[in-house]
Amino acid sequence: MSILYLINHKSTAMGARMATLPDDIMSESSDTLTGLGNQSQLRRTVAAWCGSWPASAGACPIHAMLISLGRFDTVNVAFGETAGDGALVEVAHRIRHFADDELESHPWTAARLSGGTFMLVARADTSRERWQWLAEALGDAIAAPIANPQGGSSLRLWPRIALMRAGEHDDIDTMLDRLSEVTALMRNSHGRRIEWSSGAVEIAPRSNIELEADLLAAIDQDEIEILFQPQYSLIDNRLVGAEALARWHHPIVGRIGAQSLFQIAERADHVAHLSRHIVRRALIAATRWPKDLRLSINITPVDLAADNFAIDFARLADKVGVSLSRITLEITEQVLLADLDQVSRVLHQLKLLDVCIALDDFGAGFCNFRYLKVLPIDCIKLDRSMVEGILDDERDRAVFRAIMGMAKALDLRVMVEGVETEMQRDFVGAEDCEFYQGFLGSKPLTAQAFLETAAD
Repeated sequence: MSILYLINHKSTAMGARMATLPDDIMSESSDTLTGLGNQSQLRRTVAAWCGSWPASAGACPIHAMLISLGRFDTVNVAFGETAGDGALVEVAHRIRHFADDELESHPWTAARLSGGTFMLVARADTSRERWQWLAEALGDAIAAPIANPQGGSSLRLWPRIALMRAGEHDDIDTMLDRLSEVTALMRNSHGRRIEWSSGAVEIAPRSNIELEADLLAAIDQDEIEILFQPQYSLIDNRLVGAEALARWHHPIVGRIGAQSLFQIAERADHVAHLSRHIVRRALIAATRWPKDLRLSINITPVDLAADNFAIDFARLADKVGVSLSRITLEITEQVLLADLDQVSRVLHQLKLLDVCIALDDFGAGFCNFRYLKVLPIDCIKLDRSMVEGILDDERDRAVFRAIMGMAKALDLRVMVEGVETEMQRDFVGAEDCEFYQGFLGSKPLTAQAFLETAAD
């Protein structure tokens, strides 16, 4: 039984509420299925960006990509409309999380224009090469398998992406016209999946093979940065731990977030190598923390596919000097798309070693009640979309409270992600949530900065 078409539908009312946008824009209409903006909202947002841009700084730097899911109607025919709608919700979720990860320092907005057509726009003075690379990475993220809520085969979607940098006299309507023309040409030519509206094919700054080689060198030279997102108690606002996050500052492509980092590693068949490197770095950092602080680490499908993962992880933690009782391992739906029986066996082994298991991004994908039944889950981490609308929408609050009721019945602790205001924190605290993380508490910190925060 699927839990989260209802919850995904709930998150539709709030998915477009991005901190970079003015409140008056955010409070207006959005796409009722995915929660992203619609074309009117997109037009107002870009107009507001351009209107607030200082004339002395030149033209407002707007970059856009139009994402079209090829032959999406066949998904509805093959799997049914419920699965098709759910796939669109999942694509919207991936776009939002990708933009949160890769565009966190720039204003951005995303919209669903119609059917399987989406648009991502950023006010970012970035190079054509980086925008090209971002499109490649987002295309890979969207093309990853999507769980079918009805069971059976996973869904796969194949995006085409048209790119452009807006000219001085471009508005959303002219941008859409230009990008739509490029999309139509791609559809008719069956050629590349990414094109620029100029008609010239941009050469990617680094080929996949070069990026894969660069990644191996970066791991060997210890160039993957580990940041720590502080986590707090909702009872007394006490620091309780941190989630380890990986970032790579590539000298040519620029900043690469964790999701894209692991996509590169997957192509190179080095996910296990990268994951172990990140885990080791995070564990070493945690040896300097006060002993009451917990470390949360994300683990991958490749990790859990190894029968000896639990033992190897325990040996690594023991060698570094961190008690397993201080560690939370976070799993996402992508982990659970693998062999569920194998995942269950490994997680039960970890539980015997006193490791805490958390189900991450709860409320954002096709998480199934069966996962909560068969897996030794201790905690659910509510996706940020679950809190963005709770102050304004009674239906959002009702779904939030329903999830809390389920968590209490199953004796699960609850961590809320994406808490950005004191009112959000007060609400989730009043609903008996135990922990939170988000920009209200702190942005992700370097290892040294987190150590200093923990010492205060």
